Amino acid sequence: MKKLIPYGQHYLDKADRKAVDKVLRSNSITQGPLIEKFEKKIAKYVNSKYAVAVSSCTAGMHLSLLACGIDKNKKVLTSPITFVSTANVIKFCNAKVDFIDIDKKTLNISLDILKKNFLDKKKKIDAIIPVHFAGNAVDTKKLKKILNKNTYIIEDGAHALGSRYKDGTMVGSCKYADTTVFSLHPVKTIACGEGGVITTNNEDLYKKLLRLRSHGINKLDDKFLNKKNAFTDKKINPWYYEMQELGYHYRLTEIQAALGISQMNKINKFLNKRRKIAKTYTAYFLKKLNQINFETANHFDIKLSSNHLFVIKLHIDKIIKSRAQIMNELKEKGILTQVHYIPVPTHPYYSKEKKFSNINNALKYYNSCLSVPIYYTLSVSEQKYVINQLENIIK
Repeated sequence: MKKLIPYGQHYLDKADRKAVDKVLRSNSITQGPLIEKFEKKIAKYVNSKYAVAVSSCTAGMHLSLLACGIDKNKKVLTSPITFVSTANVIKFCNAKVDFIDIDKKTLNISLDILKKNFLDKKKKIDAIIPVHFAGNAVDTKKLKKILNKNTYIIEDGAHALGSRYKDGTMVGSCKYADTTVFSLHPVKTIACGEGGVITTNNEDLYKKLLRLRSHGINKLDDKFLNKKNAFTDKKINPWYYEMQELGYHYRLTEIQAALGISQMNKINKFLNKRRKIAKTYTAYFLKKLNQINFETANHFDIKLSSNHLFVIKLHIDKIIKSRAQIMNELKEKGILTQVHYIPVPTHPYYSKEKKFSNINNALKYYNSCLSVPIYYTLSVSEQKYVINQLENIIK
């Protein structure tokens, strides 16, 4: 194969380019009407009341924590198997972070471990960020039931735009969570170059998120606090706005929103193709390769997942080559794979603290996992090539 096959890749068509070109030829390329249109499109798709577009998923999680009042006196839990940003945003708020070990089968946080190690011991938990790993939804309904009512649930849905819970409810509907945050990075379900979207059903959180994403200023409907400066002859001064709290520059642009709207028009096509690829991989690996342990994927419901990643677990003790060797040999064949993820507590910044909970399941998973290519334009012949080369290299 002359063509390089990445583990993930975005897809853009003429409609996407036309949408962006239209914005570039308009009078507004930053905070214009397309931002709100995109937000409404996302909210309608996931069935939430509100959506707030931001500069990244990381920004969205950061603002969600701030909007929920998380600060230096608070404690937040999350998964060790995630990108570092999920834990970093907790640090941004000067809050305390700890990790719930993963379930061996779902690869999401283990609710049993959460209950045994934290809830039964009555440890204080102010918020939790469950990660819908690879698009496989955490049982947030069950999570909400076992948590204290005062514990905020902020879902890391970076992988999960288009995913559903077991009851068919969309991830992002916030039926069981305070906020959900999606990523618009190029390898995610839809691509905006960069960007993120927060969904919520809480009007107070919504208004606070609007302020926080733009320097603490909301020009839409906030009541002015300094009425002396705000009004002249009982009329609002045309130049006037108020910074009512400390906020950030976390805005999305019109260019990105235009691309997002166009991409959302194709989301069902994207999801259906990923589902088809995941089914093909599952059928083959379960049947053919006894060197590959597939117990985790057996517990992924392909129909409910966005299938953002396709992860296999290598039985390293049965294979004469290391995972690094396998990845390098695949790369020589034009196939790029990845490891998702290095457990967050093992990174130097976090490991120096040495105060975190046990993550044995996460470490065992990390030592055997490998993400193989899955994306919209991956052809049948390319997928067969990936399968055949992987089998040849392992055997």
